[in-house]
Amino acid sequence: MTEQEFVTKTKSLIDGLKSVCANYGLGNDASEFNIITQVFLYKYLNDKFIYEAKKANPKLAKAENFQEAYEALSESEQKFLMGRIGTKAAKIKPEQMISYVYNKNGAENFAEIYFDGTLRGLNADNEHLYAVKSEGGGKEKMFDDLSQYIRDFSQRDAFCKALLNKIVDVSFEKMFSEKYDFFSTIFEYLIKDYNSDSGGKYAEYYTPHAVARIMAAILVTEKDNGVKVYDPSAGSGTLLMNIAHAIGEKNCSIYSEDVSQKSANMLRLNLIINNLSHSIPNIIKGNTILSSSYLAEKFDYIVSNPPFKLDFSDYQSKLLTDTYKTRFFAGVPKIPAKDKDKMAIYLLFIQHIMHSLSEKGKAAIVVPTGFITAQSGIEKKIREALIERGWLRGVVSMPSNIFASTGTNVSILFFDKKADNEHIVLMDASKLGETVKEGKNQRTVLTHKEETRIVETFNNKEAIEDLSAIVTKEQIKEKNYSFSAGQYFEVKIEYSDITTDEFHENMKSFEKRLNILFTEGKRLDNEIEKQLKGLKYE
Repeated sequence: MTEQEFVTKTKSLIDGLKSVCANYGLGNDASEFNIITQVFLYKYLNDKFIYEAKKANPKLAKAENFQEAYEALSESEQKFLMGRIGTKAAKIKPEQMISYVYNKNGAENFAEIYFDGTLRGLNADNEHLYAVKSEGGGKEKMFDDLSQYIRDFSQRDAFCKALLNKIVDVSFEKMFSEKYDFFSTIFEYLIKDYNSDSGGKYAEYYTPHAVARIMAAILVTEKDNGVKVYDPSAGSGTLLMNIAHAIGEKNCSIYSEDVSQKSANMLRLNLIINNLSHSIPNIIKGNTILSSSYLAEKFDYIVSNPPFKLDFSDYQSKLLTDTYKTRFFAGVPKIPAKDKDKMAIYLLFIQHIMHSLSEKGKAAIVVPTGFITAQSGIEKKIREALIERGWLRGVVSMPSNIFASTGTNVSILFFDKKADNEHIVLMDASKLGETVKEGKNQRTVLTHKEETRIVETFNNKEAIEDLSAIVTKEQIKEKNYSFSAGQYFEVKIEYSDITTDEFHENMKSFEKRLNILFTEGKRLDNEIEKQLKGLKYE
């Protein structure tokens, strides 16, 4: 089976679950997102368990009917099987398998006893593996009682049966053996309908995969092991997944914070599917700026695409107290008289990231391009600090509309506590990319060749005309701490050598041309004067 077949099959599954929600009056309802993602997760965990169980037990591998063979195992054999699988998959008992639950769909109170009851059991049996912590210390469970979203009691059994109908005959088992990395496409497809401006104050926006790949490829330039990777505004985790793949899932631990419960749940799913389940205990649902759970930690790699503008006026005054002065050394944005939603919260995230770097730490953060040239204020203070501390490795200014959800021009800051301050890379990639239409919006998409060009130019520290400049710390100081590549490009004046005779010949030609123009000018002046004299008042 090809990767495209897996992609097509999964998209079809998601569409099927959406159809069920619509048929039961939950289309575009706030609960639809939870239902689809949680049923998708149940299916994924079920198939991953089957895959790992077959590897661990020859009886199950040879069985024509996995469900019957699993139920036939003795209690001690089942316990031994769970031990062999360990943390490679969720712990799922025979009566929690999709096929078992589906076969009970005619039972009385099916939704409550068998469907929701199974999901509650999976929560309890796997809390140590998959629970997401909140900043208060509580744990966010994997599954809700999904039938409760249907208010009409008489429809609950049918609703749960319809959901199971969509997943019972689909198998992703081969996906695990063939090791296709298809989920980035699926993930974007899964959340695209729920990541719009209508999502409210904390709407999430996924980072384009091209941007995520570029950030990871520039940050991870050598083998590393036992490192901590952090995103203080993780969203659904696109940046974290890409850098984890670049480092190696077994070589790093993921840490994240985000105020959104939806993001925390999606990140958990993303970690499970990307073989990073060991990092789920490090996911925190909380307010990074106000009360970060990781202030005592230092991280080797930090990636972030923070919200640029957000109303944090409710706690802005608290951030001005002495408790926060060390972290927010450059200052806290003021509350505007109008439109509090335009408070530049990203400036706090940059400072938080600088505070959170380990001694060998590296970071990449997406910022509005206006940040790199602002002549005063918090923006300039941060740029000055990056230069004075010698941390700036470089900047890449991206093409317009590379983010489908915002027209803001963005740049990526790269800093490294071990940066080479004599060879800082400033790149203007704004002219790259191809424009494609997505619905009513236009978006710029980088080709694979362009991605490679950006990464190689940056990592090789190449100066390329109209693309990149290699500058020193002192040169940036001289330019008032501007990080804009265009201000460092050479201005070239083209000229050609000519002989004395050619010079005189050119001058005669210029004089002749001027005399013609002067004569024509005089003729036009006379004609205008003549026309003016002919004007009469009537």
